[in-house]
Amino acid sequence: MSEGDSIGESVHGKPSVVYRFFSRLGQIYQSWLDKSTPYTAVRWIVTLGLSFIYMIRVYLLQGWYIVTYALGIYHLNLFIAFLSPKVDPSLMEDSDDGPSLPTRQNEEFRPFIRRLPEFKFWHAATKGILIAMACTFFEAFNVPVFWPILVMYFIMLFCITMKRQIKHMIKYRYIPFTHGKRKYKGKEDVGKTFAS
Repeated sequence: MSEGDSIGESVHGKPSVVYRFFSRLGQIYQSWLDKSTPYTAVRWIVTLGLSFIYMIRVYLLQGWYIVTYALGIYHLNLFIAFLSPKVDPSLMEDSDDGPSLPTRQNEEFRPFIRRLPEFKFWHAATKGILIAMACTFFEAFNVPVFWPILVMYFIMLFCITMKRQIKHMIKYRYIPFTHGKRKYKGKEDVGKTFAS
């Protein structure tokens, strides 16, 4: 391997200017992502605002319905992954060597672990909206289509997919939303304290 063959290095073995620029840009982006992690409500409000702006843009331009349909399918897939457990109970049904979800009241509490965590769900959904927004600036993505058919097909797909997901939740007895371990109250103190 010659001296300048590795990725991101110039002929003299030092990182190239372009590599350093994009590396620094990636660090700044990751820093902003890390700072936004605790602000769940604010992140989702910004994402909903972006999707509202995107919908207004598509409505005013009267086009790019295929891009919108693809964005809807992408968000549906993200939502299904968000609702699904990390370890599928149907695969764990035969083997008893791994963890499973509790099925009875007296079993040990195990929190619901998602296949797609909330932060990654938000990040992917926001990136999807921004990419779809960028696609509306290129006429090549404006494929003429009769949009009511796409809306009907998306509604049918959403209903079928959610019905299957809800049946899966009922069959394996899990709820994708938990708020932590239950807290039990002790016995009430009915005895009187002794005054000294």
